[in-house]
Amino acid sequence: MGNEGKITPWEVEGKVNYGEIVKEFGLKEINEEILEKIKSFTGDLHVLLRRKYFFAHRDLDVVLNEAKTNGFFLYTGRGPSGPMHIGHLIPFMFTKWLQDKFKVNVYIELTDDEKFLEPKRKLSLEETRKWAYENILDIIAVGFDENKTFIFQDTEYIRNMYPLAIKIAKKINFSTVKAVFGFTNETNIGLIFFPALEIVPTFFEDKICLIPAGIDQDPFWRLQRDVADALGKRKSAQIHSKFLPPLTGIEGKMSASKPETSIYLTDDEKTVREKIYKHAFSGGQPTIELHRKLGGNPDIDVSFQWLKTLFEEDDNKLKKIEEDYRSGRLLTGELKDILIEKLVKFLQEHQRRREEAKEKVKDFKYDGKLAKEMWEKVFE
Repeated sequence: MGNEGKITPWEVEGKVNYGEIVKEFGLKEINEEILEKIKSFTGDLHVLLRRKYFFAHRDLDVVLNEAKTNGFFLYTGRGPSGPMHIGHLIPFMFTKWLQDKFKVNVYIELTDDEKFLEPKRKLSLEETRKWAYENILDIIAVGFDENKTFIFQDTEYIRNMYPLAIKIAKKINFSTVKAVFGFTNETNIGLIFFPALEIVPTFFEDKICLIPAGIDQDPFWRLQRDVADALGKRKSAQIHSKFLPPLTGIEGKMSASKPETSIYLTDDEKTVREKIYKHAFSGGQPTIELHRKLGGNPDIDVSFQWLKTLFEEDDNKLKKIEEDYRSGRLLTGELKDILIEKLVKFLQEHQRRREEAKEKVKDFKYDGKLAKEMWEKVFE
């Protein structure tokens, strides 16, 4: 049985069969052996690893083998097309944890050029630049080390990357990107060239690059690995996450352009409560009487899945919630209330840090230790 959904770096639709994706993309599942090796470095496991939200990898074992000798660096990014929601934040939270545990540099790319070039977005370059600034505030609020983190926008930093980008581009022909990304004769040439720019940061250091990202971004890294040898560079490693389901159901992923599917990082308590009550897909029964008798299904209940992914870190508490919901002791409304309380607390703290981030933008983009080093480099 193949994958039933559609997955590209720009679109995710339908039911995603993660097992089939692992085979199709040539990945490996994150097994207990890998988890134990990570734990030998970190002392514990992030909830996103324990709950198998980050589920697949490519060469993560190589990264861990080199961690104490050559070391490695982290690279991830954000396409600034609108406000960030909870799903967007998760890769950054995990990347920050990796930075804390391994004391490594992090490079974060804001692809304001890509979002301008995407024909379906219909955004002006001014809009994508504006959203880049807003998104950077949310990223800084996660808590990265300002001296070990460089946040850059493509339209600002392109002069430093362009010499290497054209060398990468020369190694890739149209038939390859057409096969990997599904480009057609109608695709604008800016978007066709863009993968070369996204590959450049994987070569920012003479170490192996580890990329934490959603599974939909994997086509870029397969392409990177195709050209790395020809350029005398290291192939990047990846650690891939599943999609946090939208409020409206367990298939697909949240969309910033569809407010009913998402909780934005700037939403207030009233908005969160209204969205969860109105839109969060339930695994409960139609009536209280039936629910008490038959119980609910947490496997399809979005509130439970959000708790499981991130918002209830205590495994014993999560197990109790699951058992109570399956038995009918816990009602759908009560389950939603548990999520709302945790989500509101999380957002209020994030929004406080987001406000403080306005004073730190220059440190991450220009004035921090790593940022200053990067502005002095031209990659060739």
